Formats: sequence, structure tokens, C-alpha cells
Amino acid sequence: MKIRPLADRVVIKRLEAEEKTKSGIVLPGSAKEQPQMAEVVEVGPGGVVDGKEIKMEVSKGDKVIFSKYAGSEVKIDGEEYTILRQSDILAVVE
Repeated sequence: MKIRPLADRVVIKRLEAEEKTKSGIVLPGSAKEQPQMAEVVEVGPGGVVDGKEIKMEVSKGDKVIFSKYAGSEVKIDGEEYTILRQSDILAVVE
């Protein structure tokens, strides 16, 4: 199954959280902080949203940092994705 976002929405997949601290302590799953970095999986076409022209600034494969509580989480074919608006993306990591 393929996800095709509409308007100014972007589908991202979170990157895995670190399993060890810098000092080498192994963290259990519940203690790991959810990362705010993700990889862009699909990008909507942009266009006119709420009366404003939206140009998509991110592209498939970009690594991005996004707002902590942004988007909606969905699970498709056993994989977890987040769908959010482009405005919830804070930066592209290069």
C-alpha cells in the first residue's frame, strides 16, 4: 500500500532513538526519548491552502526536524508513519 498525501501534507518516518547514552548506559524501550528527527517518505503537491499559495520546500528522502506534538500517527503494513503539515517541519538536516 502506498500513501499519497494531499495539499501541503508530508509523510515522515521517525528515525530510531538511541539505545545507549553517551556514557554507554543501555536504555530500556520506555526510557528512550522519541526522536524529533525523521526521513520524508512522501510529499504532497502543495497548491492553494487556506487561500495561500504553498510551495513544497522538502522532498522525498530529506532528513527533517519537526515539532514535538505535530501530525497524526498511522500504521500501514506494519510500519509507523506520521502525516503532518509542511509548516510543522522546523528544519531540514543536511
